[in-house]
Amino acid sequence: MFKKILVPLDGSEHSLRALDVAIQIAKKFGAKITLIHVYSVTVRPALMPEPIPLSTFGIPVLTPAEVSSLIEATRKAGKKILVEGAEKVKAEGVEVEIKLEEGHAVQEIIRVSKEGNYDLIVMGARGISKLREILLGSVSDAVAHHATCPVLIVK
Repeated sequence: MFKKILVPLDGSEHSLRALDVAIQIAKKFGAKITLIHVYSVTVRPALMPEPIPLSTFGIPVLTPAEVSSLIEATRKAGKKILVEGAEKVKAEGVEVEIKLEEGHAVQEIIRVSKEGNYDLIVMGARGISKLREILLGSVSDAVAHHATCPVLIVK
């Protein structure tokens, strides 16, 4: 029934609980787990009518090198979450692979689930940012509405 399970991880307690459930399902059905972490770094250029230092307004100004460093640090943090999750899955004797994607979490999870023909997505009910969820809508809710396979949301 379930041979390929996609598990989005963001390092939150909810996503780690979802991973525990996914491991149990994988063991029962002999499934493979793919862990996915989607990161996003948004840098917006500021356009000013006259050249006024943005620091005058309390807006931090990043050089291109600092932006690159920020992106790399974000990638490293995501990779660490995936590697730790993969170690947990392997310790339970389940086959695992990892995917680190850049972009919008919902769009990337849906894209990867469709392209990979996953049978099930197992994810936490809440992620790291509760305030963002309130303002932007829940990632798990959006994935559940747009996925083409079953979605198990773990509370």
